[in-house]
Amino acid sequence: MSTIVNAGGRLDRLPAGRFHYRIMWLIGIGMFLDGFDIYLAATVLGATLASGFSTLGQNAFFVSATFVGMMLGAFATGFLGDRYGRRFTYQINLLLFGLASIAAAFAPNMEVLIFLRFLIGVGLGAENVVGYSTMTEFVPSRTRGRWLGLMAVFVVTGLPVASLLGYLIIPLFGWRTMFVIGGVAALAVWYMRKKLPESPRWLESVGRTVEAEELVSKIEAEVSGGRPLPPPSPAAILPRVEMSALFRPPMLSRMIVGCVTLVVVNTLLYGFVTWLPTFFVSQGLSTAKSFGFALLMGLGAPVGSAIGALTSDAWGRKPTIIGASLLAIVFGIIYPQVSDPVWLSVVGFALTVPIYILVALLFGIYIPELFPTEVRLRASGICQTLGRGATIVTPFIVVSLFQSHGISGVLVMMIGLLALQIIVVAVLGIEPKARRLEELAQSEADDIADTMPVGKQTSS
Repeated sequence: MSTIVNAGGRLDRLPAGRFHYRIMWLIGIGMFLDGFDIYLAATVLGATLASGFSTLGQNAFFVSATFVGMMLGAFATGFLGDRYGRRFTYQINLLLFGLASIAAAFAPNMEVLIFLRFLIGVGLGAENVVGYSTMTEFVPSRTRGRWLGLMAVFVVTGLPVASLLGYLIIPLFGWRTMFVIGGVAALAVWYMRKKLPESPRWLESVGRTVEAEELVSKIEAEVSGGRPLPPPSPAAILPRVEMSALFRPPMLSRMIVGCVTLVVVNTLLYGFVTWLPTFFVSQGLSTAKSFGFALLMGLGAPVGSAIGALTSDAWGRKPTIIGASLLAIVFGIIYPQVSDPVWLSVVGFALTVPIYILVALLFGIYIPELFPTEVRLRASGICQTLGRGATIVTPFIVVSLFQSHGISGVLVMMIGLLALQIIVVAVLGIEPKARRLEELAQSEADDIADTMPVGKQTSS
């Protein structure tokens, strides 16, 4: 059998069908649960603070423990996923997340809860890396932005759902119930996802061509239903990419874009959105009212992600990222000036929408597209690691800024980071819209060849 399967070209020419939707739901439900648990902190911490189970400082440690776990999970998953496959990795992380979530419901004190939150964070960090990257490798290039944006919609829908359940359940049954719900659901999805196939692109990239050929042929037969398929794009003959290539030109610029943008979007999420109920409680609102305000603002999460999913293929990745960043700056300037509760919710909603356009574009679409298959999870994992790592200190900065300058101080930090993001994406970012993953990798390989001495180009 030929050593060239052309998995990428054959998958890209397939029409969307039941196979793609099945993959989307199997990955998406797990991503939703991870999103639910990420945003669970917003509801749980407000309740633990109000009940005296925790202090504001302990809440900061809780959030930081999540980031440490997510950082380690993202880093380890990158290496495990590129070495042992996507399927192995996303099952391990979901199992860890589910078991630790159930254990968290029985934590006797805040210190134990913080430790268990660290373990949950390991699973959360892993899921974000492997889920988006796996979906990237299955879907056609012409609609890749829409499919990956929908993954982000799954994730961020966890925000209003977690807020709504917190609003309804915590006053009646307590915050521990939220961990039980997340953990039991995660174990159910872990069992369902045993049917999710391995990535054919990854199988071919590591030389398992027989398995890749069998899997691609099976997918083609299912999608086509016996009807003839259009011819695939020619197979791209690409040099093998080593890990060291991530840290020298031209791929270094992609790493810089990935790391900077994920630092910014993580800080927006965990330095502002996650802290909303705690901000409201500290400002004198009741726990119930704080959840209600957070829920109204949280509705901007699926709206923003849906906008990102539906526009990224038409507008392009770079224009959408820059435009959403500018909108977030505008509404971030307006938000501290508003005091009326109704307008506070309206402006807060308007601020949340562009933040989640960025979430969809950066987490779900742009970052996985930047790197070749052989190093996709490792590169994405390193970017996620730095993004999570930078936000380990964010809770302490947020508490300090909020206590000294109020919400205005927090938002000034956010606006500065958004301005930095605009510059980095505009100057260093590439535009992957409608381009095959192999085409992006080929362009990168050509750039590398251009930077090599003539003698080395010839010898390779």
